[in-house]
Amino acid sequence: MFKKLFIFTFILLLSMIPMFSYSSETHATELPMFERGIETDIKVMAYNIHHGEGTDAILDLKRIAEIIKTSDADIIGLQEVDNHFSERSNFEDQAKWLANYLGMHYAYAANLDYEPLQEGEHRRQYGTAVISKYPILSAENHLLTNIPYPVNPTEQRGLLETVINVRGNHVHFYNTHLDNKRAEQRDLQIREILDIAKQKEGTSIFVGDFNATPESSEILKMTAQYKDVFAELGQNDDFTIPVDKPDRRIDYIFTSEDVKIRTGEVINTNASDHLPITAELVLKKKSLFNNGIGNN
Repeated sequence: MFKKLFIFTFILLLSMIPMFSYSSETHATELPMFERGIETDIKVMAYNIHHGEGTDAILDLKRIAEIIKTSDADIIGLQEVDNHFSERSNFEDQAKWLANYLGMHYAYAANLDYEPLQEGEHRRQYGTAVISKYPILSAENHLLTNIPYPVNPTEQRGLLETVINVRGNHVHFYNTHLDNKRAEQRDLQIREILDIAKQKEGTSIFVGDFNATPESSEILKMTAQYKDVFAELGQNDDFTIPVDKPDRRIDYIFTSEDVKIRTGEVINTNASDHLPITAELVLKKKSLFNNGIGNN
């Protein structure tokens, strides 16, 4: 009797092992990709590359690429990017060249768009770009207000809006280069940027050359709604221009409230007339159904 009971118990235990094994594997595969509350690190950069020309008057796009590569940034917002623009940049498609060199995705936005010099050639463009290790799901360029001043007219500016899939998080990543001549114009452009961004839900990151210092009324409009990375870290004196003796901060990284800020850094280099800045950030993952996908 005891022997039969032992055999029966042994067979019963064997039959239960597959059930527990299956349950464990299902739990492991279903858990983490879009679970709420899981955090992921990301590093972003803002860099006005001055069409690849440094303060040493040397055009060297590879030098720019190596700075980006060494920084280990995941998403980079570039300003003053040429696309077949002129001899000053050897008519290079700079965003494409940088993305290919770095093995990244990219989106380009032309704020100036001129006819080719010869029929059949590429259009000559100048603007901004986003380069990303993560897939860029969509990109749209918003041309910002450009008041037609009769004297000392200003250059057309824009806001490049991208949606980037960062390990399941659909992040709204914005890149801009604001007017460099008049606070009045920048004020209008920032109002437009804020209006555009408020139409979208979810995590937002803004980078760019804002051509204004932190205490200006234009930047105060941004910081009323978004976090200035360097101000939050107490690094308001981390200046970005001029590169030889920096004395002011006009390049920024802003984030929405749901983003944690770890570090901010200015990189010393003469590869452009601006110093690039980076920030290490932490994103809180959301489920697909709470990720603003329907709002893209």
